[in-house]
Amino acid sequence: MPPESENYALRQQLEALLHEARCNEDKMRRFDLLERRLISAASLGELVCLLLSEYKQAFGVEAVTLTLLDRENEASRLLAGELDANVGANLILIQSPALLNETYGQNIRPWLGRYQPAHHHPLFGASTEMIASVALLPLTRKNELIGGIHFGSSNPERYTAECGTAFLERLSAIIGVCLDSAFNQERLKLVGLTDGLTGVQNRRYFEHRCQIEISQARRYQHPLACMFLDIDKFKRINDTHGHQSGDEVLRAVAQAIQTQLRAGDTIARYGGEEFVVLLPQTAGNYAQEIAERIRTAIASRNFQAHSGQQIKVTISIGLAMLPAHCAAETIQGLASQLVATADKALYQAKHTGRNRVVCDVSVGDKGNTDSARVNAWRSWNMMPTPFFGKAIAFLQGYSKRLITEGGCVIRTERDRFKR
Repeated sequence: MPPESENYALRQQLEALLHEARCNEDKMRRFDLLERRLISAASLGELVCLLLSEYKQAFGVEAVTLTLLDRENEASRLLAGELDANVGANLILIQSPALLNETYGQNIRPWLGRYQPAHHHPLFGASTEMIASVALLPLTRKNELIGGIHFGSSNPERYTAECGTAFLERLSAIIGVCLDSAFNQERLKLVGLTDGLTGVQNRRYFEHRCQIEISQARRYQHPLACMFLDIDKFKRINDTHGHQSGDEVLRAVAQAIQTQLRAGDTIARYGGEEFVVLLPQTAGNYAQEIAERIRTAIASRNFQAHSGQQIKVTISIGLAMLPAHCAAETIQGLASQLVATADKALYQAKHTGRNRVVCDVSVGDKGNTDSARVNAWRSWNMMPTPFFGKAIAFLQGYSKRLITEGGCVIRTERDRFKR
């Protein structure tokens, strides 16, 4: 080969090598940026979204899925409502390590090769279309297998057994550390937002969650119910049976309330013997049924004192609904109004005999005569008085409201009760 041709060929090879080096440098810069974002993720949800959305684009692959070992449903609870449908479809939570052990065996290292439907389909689920080669990265915490992140490419030569795995091993180690840190952060958050005695959420969490639920209810025009619950004559329980028994009653009541709620509902200890509950996407009549079930469940249960003696416990409940038409008010203002009106309904329940549910769905709707009339009837219909006594009390209260033009039903009935 003439020297000129040989020099040209060498120059071409050098330029190709330089181009490949620049591309690799650019890739490493982008991956370094993503790793930094992984390390600085503020929550577990943010970390999972970053792995399942942006890493797909960064690696230029058709599928990225994340499998996590979730024996106690901790991840499912922490991520509930945090992921959109597209991201959530690529997160696989398993309670048994069998799938991970079958995938990685005893040698916990990245595996690269052709896509094998029989073995790899459970790791990719519905994302298996057009996948020809895969990279399976195990995730460990303290040398224990906790999950795996899996990349699928339509290029059969993208991931082969001959490829180096040093970068992928480093990546899986970083992801494992970030997941461990994110779980610990979420646990610390829960400690600060959980009532230590009863195990339910505390008032701080409720006030934060209430604003989120109100924002969602206003945006999607969904109903939102709030219950204010108070254990009747709780001081007598403490004085008679001791504070240890009082604590046991609080724990048992919190558990009894929680068993009547759905996964998306919120229960919190508001203070002392008071609890609050949020029921998103729940109409007034259904919320009243749930409140009545809670009241009945507690009233029919025998609670046990620390000494072994049986204690009868009842609870009073005030129920309020978020007004659908108050779009101009602030979320903070609506939250305060919602809780205050449920508290007023609880006040009426306490002063009309206890062990009852009083409902006021006219929150922020004092001019709605029909709604107020229905709620006044619901409240007095629970009183242990003859039918005609109820009817007379209802008509008297409603006629007074018509005369005063705009007085709140709960306030009117409370004032009349005091007299």
